[in-house]
Amino acid sequence: MSNTVINISALDPRLLINGEWFGTEGRQSTVMINPATGEEIARLPHATPADLDAALNAAQRAYRPWRDTHPKERGRILKKAADLLRARVEEIAPIMTIEMGKPLAEARIEVAAAADELEWYAEEGRRVYGRVIPGRVGNTRFQVVREPVGPSAAFAAWNFPIVNAVRKVGASLAAGCPCIYKPGEEVASSSLSVARALLDAGLPPGLIAFVFGVPSDISSYLIASPVIRKISFTGSVSVGKHLTKLAAESLKRTTMELGGHAPVLVFKDAPLEQTLDLSVQRKFRNAGQVCVSPTRFYVEDSVYDDFCAGFAQRAKAIKVGNGLQDGVQMGPLVHRRRLEVVERFVQDAVAHGGRILAGGERIGNEGNFWAPTVIADVPETAMAMNEEPFGPIALINRFSTAEEALEKANRLPFGLAAYAFTTSSSAAMRVADELQAGMVAINSFNVATPEAPFGGIKESGNGSELGTEGLDAYFETKMISLT
Repeated sequence: MSNTVINISALDPRLLINGEWFGTEGRQSTVMINPATGEEIARLPHATPADLDAALNAAQRAYRPWRDTHPKERGRILKKAADLLRARVEEIAPIMTIEMGKPLAEARIEVAAAADELEWYAEEGRRVYGRVIPGRVGNTRFQVVREPVGPSAAFAAWNFPIVNAVRKVGASLAAGCPCIYKPGEEVASSSLSVARALLDAGLPPGLIAFVFGVPSDISSYLIASPVIRKISFTGSVSVGKHLTKLAAESLKRTTMELGGHAPVLVFKDAPLEQTLDLSVQRKFRNAGQVCVSPTRFYVEDSVYDDFCAGFAQRAKAIKVGNGLQDGVQMGPLVHRRRLEVVERFVQDAVAHGGRILAGGERIGNEGNFWAPTVIADVPETAMAMNEEPFGPIALINRFSTAEEALEKANRLPFGLAAYAFTTSSSAAMRVADELQAGMVAINSFNVATPEAPFGGIKESGNGSELGTEGLDAYFETKMISLT
């Protein structure tokens, strides 16, 4: 096992409402399970309607003072919270690993990335500018100003507990808006690390609330409230569509970061070994439980066999196990039901004629471990070629022409991320233009950085997080005519 010291007391998830912490007393609760061992690690309290009302009332009271707080002061608090996250990385990372399984090395990287993103929002919040437009008649002039939209409600999946929290809570606070946040129930304790950092940095109570419970109950209650003016969600396409419909009832603005099914085009002139190293590392990061995970690999004919062999060889060498153990490169899937889903995808792909080159089976009887899986020659009729596997499955098929590759890459209704590897500048420009995705990376898988927008098109969502676009989502535009 790692020498990292684990603070077991941190595995005590509580509701945070108006600066106060509330446990399971008098509330329903659910059991939280360590996906690597199957053991109970904590009990999670569910917010009652009274709890949600208290959070909404606190956000409404806190909104005006926070909106009127100078962006420099708001940024000072957020930057201090970012520093606290960095200082606490060795406390936070093991909790994340225990709750959802990712290896410690990945958990540490996530905390560092979240701190950078929070710092970005802190600094960019000071640069919210308007403009002046000369009038056409007399002394009239027009001012265009941007005002905070109001309290927000945010909901996120479990796969990136710290990053998801920062992208939603951090953007909202930087813009001058309180935020009620519901993290994934599986990662309650690690998500709360963001709340603790913000409060310890001096954030006034009432500006954030962290609540848990049955997702549909929490989201429908908050979205229906007139206090909430902005909705942000990270998760599945089906749930995103449902929340969008709820938000439409009162015309609340939304940011939806939904699922993907990322294609990767590998041309014959790409450096094979480097492309394989990058592809395998990113495919099996977080056991493939990543919305921008590369999944459908389309490889040019002349290098197809070598690519398949190299991918399978590398996949077989990945060390799978408890993320707290030294040297582990891939942890378990988050749920037992995710194991069952992945197994169905693999069985269906084989039934349609796919060839398993690596993995394809569970590992052991304890925990939710699945072997890194590589399947070649998977027909487009297979379930895995049409639905996001969200697991450690790489699907490899061949192509003969760029036209064929682009047609295959773009055929699905999803458009979050897409990738291509080539040393040809003309091929790079063509695929960058023609790949239908909100984020396209050429010769890397780098699509997430604080300064650039992160979001999809088509059924992969609308709006963006990060970059100036991520902050813009929390502002309304007002025109003022002065004569």
